[in-house]
Amino acid sequence: MGKLTDEEFRDFLKTCRELAEGPFEEMQREVEVTNKFPQEFIDLARENNLYRYALPEEYGGWGFTEKEILQVQEEFSRGPGGMRMHLHYAADLNWRILDDYGCDELKAAYMDKFADKTIFTCFALTEQTGGTGADVHTTAVKDADGNYILNGEKWLISHTDVAQFAYVIAVTDPDKEGDERLSAFFVPMDAEGFELVDMPHMMGCRGAGHAGFKMTDVKLEPKYLLGKEGQGMEVAMHSLAISRVHIADSNLGMCQRMLEMSLARARDRVTFGKTINTRQAIKMKLADMATATHALRCMIIDFAEDYDRDPHNPYIAEKAAMCKLFSIEAVKKVSDEMLEIFGGDGYFEDSPYGPTERLYRDCRALWLEEGSPTIQRITIARELERHDGVVEYPALDWIAGTDL
Repeated sequence: MGKLTDEEFRDFLKTCRELAEGPFEEMQREVEVTNKFPQEFIDLARENNLYRYALPEEYGGWGFTEKEILQVQEEFSRGPGGMRMHLHYAADLNWRILDDYGCDELKAAYMDKFADKTIFTCFALTEQTGGTGADVHTTAVKDADGNYILNGEKWLISHTDVAQFAYVIAVTDPDKEGDERLSAFFVPMDAEGFELVDMPHMMGCRGAGHAGFKMTDVKLEPKYLLGKEGQGMEVAMHSLAISRVHIADSNLGMCQRMLEMSLARARDRVTFGKTINTRQAIKMKLADMATATHALRCMIIDFAEDYDRDPHNPYIAEKAAMCKLFSIEAVKKVSDEMLEIFGGDGYFEDSPYGPTERLYRDCRALWLEEGSPTIQRITIARELERHDGVVEYPALDWIAGTDL
């Protein structure tokens, strides 16, 4: 747990919840209209160490385990979606790629800046002219001096409004097949030829800094290559596997809050002289919501414990995709039932009973973030083929050697 005691950790979780449901909610009122990420949020996040808890201690962080990180994220995911996206990425994911694949020079220059967020990054894989994953058309061609020249466009990139660097996946060898065509780069966003392209407001998760960008003859020294040429999809998938579980965990935070709000509203809302929580139809809805939320939490805990035992175990990508896939079904169920329990009151902005309308919109962005349900199923099926459908379950190791 890094430098925190058990009691300090519980206090930190409480702080995250209070921020999510208090000042972050208040800030979001303006963000819903402007779609601009507030500096006040970044200042408050720094003040409360929300950028420090996941970073390894060697870089000035607290070095939380994956299980602890996900507990923290569940709490701040109860708040506004755009702010959740920012913390989910900025606090935990944006340092991992540089730490795992960056050269010593880049790591020495930037890793310790992630603790107080002197720098932010964004991750750029998706393109408007392609599909998803390896369907990449951005190119990185070496010039006579060994520098890389990047040309292409990226789309639907989060956090561009606060980022100084972009992790960019590009084609370095078009003559090769499959993933070996691709490489990853750490691109300064103030480089000559780098241009941001505005996007319209999203339905939900507003303030997440979504934009596209164009790169026209952007020149990079060789040190900005992450890992080796041909490792681009490995770099991307290493990040995506973890991020997919964080998406599932974000859905969990919203499911838990929507369940709690629905329980409270069902106790108060009266129809035909009775509170609706006394009616069997509503009891069934609440039971289904609680079951879906609990099942999702169990899946996420199982993943986190596996990851903390061995972050390179062969089932990480598969279980991450399973978590995200199930979380979509869970949050669909919970959000739909919430809206029925609240009735018309839940469909209004600024409802006196809580941010039902915004939560309903926010959670739908997570159906697509880090891959659609179809992509998750393809990932799961591919991984099943790779290990012949055999999945190890460490929690059941105690059965070995018994007569069961």
